[in-house]
Amino acid sequence: MYNEKVIERFKHPKFHKKLKNFNGTGTVGNPSCGDTMKVYINVKNDIIKDISVETMGCVAAIASSDFLCEIVKGKTIDKALKIKPQDIVKKMGKIPPIKHHCSILAADALKKAIEDYKNNN
Repeated sequence: MYNEKVIERFKHPKFHKKLKNFNGTGTVGNPSCGDTMKVYINVKNDIIKDISVETMGCVAAIASSDFLCEIVKGKTIDKALKIKPQDIVKKMGKIPPIKHHCSILAADALKKAIEDYKNNN
């Protein structure tokens, strides 16, 4: 059902933790499946210097939020806002179509984190 890359990222996520020095957060959830994601970002000079996520959910939710962090780290806010769910799925490789909503959650959590950063800075 899932490729090796997704299973590995589910078992050993690289970005799953609460970031200590964050200046933006975004939380999203899907009541129908129970997945929740909280993205933490640290932005300096309009660049996402660090990012992490706390995700509770299925294999695809954990993997998609972790791959999101990998894609976004080091990008400007403007470039990060252009990340689409399809970009996350592409990075993950093939996943079941019914699990594509997890990449939408990840992208939405990032947008909320950036919005939070902008509102507070």
